[in-house]
Amino acid sequence: MYMRMPEQSEGAAGEQRETFVAVQKNGDGDLTSFQTSTGRVLNYEQALAEVESGTIAGVNAFKGRDGETYIRGNADGDPTNNLDQLPNF
Repeated sequence: MYMRMPEQSEGAAGEQRETFVAVQKNGDGDLTSFQTSTGRVLNYEQALAEVESGTIAGVNAFKGRDGETYIRGNADGDPTNNLDQLPNF
């Protein structure tokens, strides 16, 4: 459901921030887990917390119409860069 990010991104102090490189989905196609560029595996809640804290590059958190908060990639106009398009792990 949103965009693919480059392998790593530099943070404000020059440190490398992780990116999402692979995902797991449930039977409905909803994203449930994320693998980072360093190999960590995060469930959705862990990933959301790290996105909100700025630990993960190339993505952001937004509040949907249903009031829930979701993870999405930073817009670049290319639908092939959506998180949904990342490989499964």
